[in-house]
Amino acid sequence: MEQLDIVIIGGGPAGLRAAEVAAESGRKVSLFEGKPSVGRKFLVAGKGGLNLTHGEDFERFVNRYQGGEIWRSLLQDFSNQNLRDWCENLGFETFQASSGRVYPRALKGSAILRAWIARLKSKGVEFYPHHLWQGFTQENALVFCNGKTVQAKAVIFALGGASWSKTGSDGLWSEAFEQKGICCSPWQPSNCGWECDWPLGLLDMAEGLPLKNIEVRAGDQKIAGELMITRYGLEGGAIYALGRALRNMEQAQIQIDLKPTFSPEQLLQKLGKNPLDLMKSAAKAWKLSQAALAILSMRTYSSREDLAMQVKSFPILLKNPRPIDEAISSAGGLCWEEIDPNLMLRKLPGCFVCGEMIDWDAPTGGYLLQGAFATGTRAAKAAATLF
Repeated sequence: MEQLDIVIIGGGPAGLRAAEVAAESGRKVSLFEGKPSVGRKFLVAGKGGLNLTHGEDFERFVNRYQGGEIWRSLLQDFSNQNLRDWCENLGFETFQASSGRVYPRALKGSAILRAWIARLKSKGVEFYPHHLWQGFTQENALVFCNGKTVQAKAVIFALGGASWSKTGSDGLWSEAFEQKGICCSPWQPSNCGWECDWPLGLLDMAEGLPLKNIEVRAGDQKIAGELMITRYGLEGGAIYALGRALRNMEQAQIQIDLKPTFSPEQLLQKLGKNPLDLMKSAAKAWKLSQAALAILSMRTYSSREDLAMQVKSFPILLKNPRPIDEAISSAGGLCWEEIDPNLMLRKLPGCFVCGEMIDWDAPTGGYLLQGAFATGTRAAKAAATLF
């Protein structure tokens, strides 16, 4: 059986960051990855422009994360500014967009990943691709698919959640932890579309069209943003951000404010008192998009006041989220009570966890990568101080 110093299992953003921090502490790091190459989920994140983090103030930033007060400490130790500094130290300047999202000017993740891997190799990190972790022996040694068995002074697991299985993030690792008596919450899709039953004809009018400049409410939570009408339901940042609230509802439902900058009274004033064709006049007076008109066509209206109220709060019943493998991220995973403040498993001393393995949830907008980097940093700093 091979004896190693610090082992990282998983080559996504959290695992690569953990390897970097541990190597910078002077430890000998071996990183095992089940796929032929590392950083696959990092490349997926950068496909449409690598949204590294978000530039909002710290209090708002912390509150984006679900999972407990530990996030205040994690993000103080590795903040959004620290992540920007990390990127710039790799040679890639960052900028903050008007949305508050932070990107490298290079936009794509491939060049950053190549530079990052080169830095890790220069620090002595050894990579072992094609090494899919299979579980523990009775003595808690690590077993890989090729029969290789390893013991280490410290182990950092960075195996990801249960979305984007093609990158290696399939959540199947939870079975091995549960066999050790470690509690894992069930996997659920997060930051994903939701299905609904569209009435006949709506998709002919609006499939693929966006609902822009709207506000969407689920229960007592409200978010400004956009939605996209799809053949199965709705996609878009607004519904992604409301995912946790929707999952907690007995009957998932949203209310859409199609004209959030106007009150019902202002809408009525714009419409006039006796329109000959209510919908046609409203479309012109309120500048309703084709997608908004399609949504409003789902029902009939008894009066101009009724239409104005529906424009301000149009209800849509939802059935269920899209399959987890389509989701941008996942909720569920290792329960926080199984982990100490250094992200070490209480039942497996010397074993640490980071990234989406842990049951935390955050919206898109840079928060997911930030969470991976922050937890990878904490786990590696703690692991490097052992022995």
